[in-house]
Amino acid sequence: MEARKIFLKEDEIPRQWYNILADIRLNPPLKPDGTPVLPEDLAPVFPMNLIEQEVSTERWIDIPEDVLDVLRIWRPAPLVRARSLEKALGTPARIYFKNESVSPPGSHKPNTAVPQAYYNKVFGIERLTTETGAGQWGSALSFACAQFGIRCKVYMVRVSFDQKPYRKSMMETWGGNCVASPSMETRAGRDALEKNPDTPGSLGTAISEAIEAAVADETGKTRYSLGSVLNHVMLHQTIIGLEAKKQFEMIGDYPDIVIGCAGGGSNFAGLAFPFVHDKINGRPIEIYPVEPTACPTLTKAPFVYDYGDTAGYTPLLPMHSLGHAFVPPPLHAGGLRYHGMAPTVSQIVAEGLATPRSVTQLDAYQAGILLARTEGIIPAPETTHALACVVDEARKAREEGKEKTIVFTWSGHGLLDLGAYDRYLSGMLSNFALSEDEIAQSEEIFRDYPKPEHLKSC
Repeated sequence: MEARKIFLKEDEIPRQWYNILADIRLNPPLKPDGTPVLPEDLAPVFPMNLIEQEVSTERWIDIPEDVLDVLRIWRPAPLVRARSLEKALGTPARIYFKNESVSPPGSHKPNTAVPQAYYNKVFGIERLTTETGAGQWGSALSFACAQFGIRCKVYMVRVSFDQKPYRKSMMETWGGNCVASPSMETRAGRDALEKNPDTPGSLGTAISEAIEAAVADETGKTRYSLGSVLNHVMLHQTIIGLEAKKQFEMIGDYPDIVIGCAGGGSNFAGLAFPFVHDKINGRPIEIYPVEPTACPTLTKAPFVYDYGDTAGYTPLLPMHSLGHAFVPPPLHAGGLRYHGMAPTVSQIVAEGLATPRSVTQLDAYQAGILLARTEGIIPAPETTHALACVVDEARKAREEGKEKTIVFTWSGHGLLDLGAYDRYLSGMLSNFALSEDEIAQSEEIFRDYPKPEHLKSC
């Protein structure tokens, strides 16, 4: 019998996270005056124990036992051989996916939500605020806060709030409080609504609202929690790739190609960064972050300093960016509607350690339908973007007659995204693509900001 799933035992869960900052160099985040941000500058927003992780250059960071205890609810996650997909494509490629949809909220997001809730709890924080695009992150943080007895407030991008009502139900089931963004609760939200009362919202605006709500708490018992982009988030997600490497070792295989969808960068980084470490050390491997053509941050936007949010509350971050005022089209992959990209992901792309790809919304759903009809699981709209690239690479292997091993992150299931599938199957979805003029206009906002250096890894 040919195995479809490769399992680790619970006691084989990695006990340390991999920190890519030990192996690459980053431009520092900057204040508006161009001077580097110091750890204490971040203290009103994050607890100091997470700030220490954000700036650490230690290669391995221990995972606390209390965090591991919660992660064991669903981890280790299976590595799955997509044999039915291989057969349907007639490819000699071996296709594997790391199934992160098995978590309680149904995505990879709890891998960082749980440690973030834990570190805030031990620091004495009683309430977290955050943003969410498609609702996966808001659901994950609500779940994690319930595990540690912390209150949670979520600002959900308006278009996803309307498209995905059951995400809100998930958050509230776990005790989270979810509101549509832009809202009238914050200055950033009111400003956005004044400029455009019919705005679909953006992750940049939702981030601004969540940060504003956190720092406005005079008791000092509220902090902000981010589900992607920052270094400590990427760090926590590396449990995906570290488990996958163990599983490949068990079966005597190793990937030629690593693929993940990329919005802010967290699920891609979680799988890819442990393999980037191998690539830096000479292992030949292709690594592809995949984004929508409607929000082509890595494939078309420049590597710049820009704010991570619309209102400019965050530091200036060195990243690929379409401009912090950019409002993406209302594609259904809400988790990929972000104007920027994680500085660490941006850096490995700038160095040629990863090669970005982009796919259209219709091609993504076509791949998602193929996967659902072969492997059985209905993927999240975000995951379908990675799948479209997987299908392309598997067909390429067939045309070349080459055996290859491909692995991708199944970042979440699409059971709460069936409205989008209905629209696709009914022919009601269309592609979005930005014109060069639209991209140029969005870039005007940061042209006078400092320019990051094009650094190379040690």
